[in-house]
Amino acid sequence: MEWLNGVLNLPWWGNIVAALILTHITIAAVTIYLHRHQAHRALDLHPLPSHFFRFWLWLTTGMVTKEWAAIHRKHHARCETLEDPHSPQVLGIRKVLWQGAELYRSACKDQSIMDKFGHGTPDDWLERNIYSRHNAKGIVLMLIIDLILFGPIGLTIWAVQMVWIPFWAAGVINGLGHFWGYRNFENEDASTNLVPWGILVGGEELHNNHHTFGTSAKLSYKWYEFDIGWMYIRILEIIGLAKVRRVAPRLAADASRQQLDLEHLQAIISNRYAIAARYARELKEVYRSELDKVQLANFASNRLSYKMKIWLKQDAKDTPATEREQLATLLEQSQVLATIYRMRQELTRLWERSSLSREQLLRELQDWCNRAETSGIAALQRFSQSLRHTAIV
Repeated sequence: MEWLNGVLNLPWWGNIVAALILTHITIAAVTIYLHRHQAHRALDLHPLPSHFFRFWLWLTTGMVTKEWAAIHRKHHARCETLEDPHSPQVLGIRKVLWQGAELYRSACKDQSIMDKFGHGTPDDWLERNIYSRHNAKGIVLMLIIDLILFGPIGLTIWAVQMVWIPFWAAGVINGLGHFWGYRNFENEDASTNLVPWGILVGGEELHNNHHTFGTSAKLSYKWYEFDIGWMYIRILEIIGLAKVRRVAPRLAADASRQQLDLEHLQAIISNRYAIAARYARELKEVYRSELDKVQLANFASNRLSYKMKIWLKQDAKDTPATEREQLATLLEQSQVLATIYRMRQELTRLWERSSLSREQLLRELQDWCNRAETSGIAALQRFSQSLRHTAIV
């Protein structure tokens, strides 16, 4: 009766390991092929892994490359608006978490999304005649393969494979990834990082990092963040099966650069969210010291410290209306807080859309640094001096 255990005849724990391996391959295919390669063009893939991932996704998800890429691109272009295909900020966390797959299927039916956002995806004979035309047949074939390999338990393994992406990608990443978690950067949407590491979702849990640097092939940013998808990409690159096109720019200090120039300006604009985060971090002791001297009703000192960090990281337009009165009251009580907040918001002019030329923006940056260095606030002076040595690596 051993044939009932399938061709592989695995013990119970072997079947669990097999299910985890199979679902992990699917996650790797989604994050490397669909997301970073197809939707964002952050890397180029050799035809060998590209075709393998496309075939594997046909077997395990039935998703069509053009549909997935188009819907994801629209999500970035219309994030947290009524046009976002799956925003928990608009539709509610319960709907996106538990009905993410339904939202995806609904968006697939909108031909205008495919026409506007589906460009550059595969359109070869295989795509037209098999993957797109018979996308449901792949998952039926996967069921047959699982039954042959694992026996009756293969039905359970197949079921796990079928719910893996709808739950983890469509539900958890699209849902919780815009609702709960920590934020390295106060960008213009509600994206979050769920945990500092991730195996089950291939690095996709670093969603705030991704929305800040959308075309980066690497999703981790802080030293403690682990992006297993990036590890696979580097392995593919080392063996000649992939080529990374873009990663998030990094700020570095170049002591040889004494005079502010257009390269400094471009470095600051390209890294505006990182600059804002560094500003809040480097002035932490200043605002903490000032907060100890002031009072704001209904706010504990630690809560005020957290809020001040967020307010300094944000552009003023992104501060919720419900918090603006609290912020104004706080700034009225401390000239130092008012100064560092005003100086932070003046930096916004360097990267907001305006009619100023690059030369005019450079003069504003020079003026900003001069005023910061004569402010009498030591941390602000140090921050300004570090801007003078900013470079991109």
